[in-house]
Parts: sequence; C-alpha cells; structure tokens
Amino acid sequence: MALLPILHYPDTRLHTVAAPVTEVNEAVRTLARDMAETMYAAPGIGLAATQVNVHQRLIVVDISEDQSELLVLINPEIFERDGEQVYEEGCLSVPGIYDKVTRAEHIRVRALGLDGKPFEMDATDLLSVCIQHEVDHLDGKVFVEYLSQLKQGRIRTKLAKLARISA
Repeated sequence: MALLPILHYPDTRLHTVAAPVTEVNEAVRTLARDMAETMYAAPGIGLAATQVNVHQRLIVVDISEDQSELLVLINPEIFERDGEQVYEEGCLSVPGIYDKVTRAEHIRVRALGLDGKPFEMDATDLLSVCIQHEVDHLDGKVFVEYLSQLKQGRIRTKLAKLARISA
C-alpha cells in the first residue's frame, strides 16, 4: 500500500468531474486500499479519488472511532435526499478550514462494492454528510464553494500564505 499526495484547494484539478469506473479490477481495489491508507494517515474520515488526482468515481469513508468500518463506494449515486442538517465540515484538501454547510439529513445511495456488485444503502447524520461531501468532490465541487464569496476569498488568501510559509 502507498500514501498518496492530496491536492489542496484552490488546485484546479479539484474541479475535474470524475469519470465512472468501467471495471472493478485489481487496479481499482489497489487504489481503494491506498486511498484508505492515505485517509487514515491524514487523518480524515473520507477521501475521494479526485483529491488524489485520480479522476474516477471512487470514494472511501470511515466515520468510526477506531477506523474499523471502512466503506468503499464505486460509482456512488445519491438517488434520494430528505431533511436538512447543518454540520461543521472540514476537508483534507482544505487543511485547517472548518465551516458550517447545510446538507440533506438522510440519503439513499447506490454504488458498486469492491467485488463489483451493486448495492444500496441509507445514510443519516455524519455518514450522510461525509458521503455527500465526497460525492461533491467527484462532481468537481469543494465544500468551501457552499460558503460566501468573501469567505472563499479569505480561505484562498490563508491557504496561499500557509503554502508560502511551508515552501
């Protein structure tokens, strides 16, 4: 397994819309394992392939305290949304930035598993937020784009300053 480099906002590659995975093969399974390792090491609770500059529709999520409930969703599609919740979100591609985002409280998702077989699942609360956040990445959207233009500008300035300091 390998740790993968994570793209940081405002990198334009984060706005690439991911293509569907056409075949669940060993390369896709290896990517999922590497993404999980990268997510856990970061540490985070979700990671989309877009964030590691692979533009395929694949996300990994694990909201458990002990990193024991890894969920891999290939070609995830949210086909039902209801309710509303506001959650303070962060993102591995936008380090150190947290803000409130309004999302659906409950979702239904269909996807392929690592075995290539389709499945459907319900998600609520934090799991729902996390899946919606990661699917946004696959669609080329970063959570800060839900915020005001003023906040987005401040975030870009802060991240550019941090990049200069660490360079």
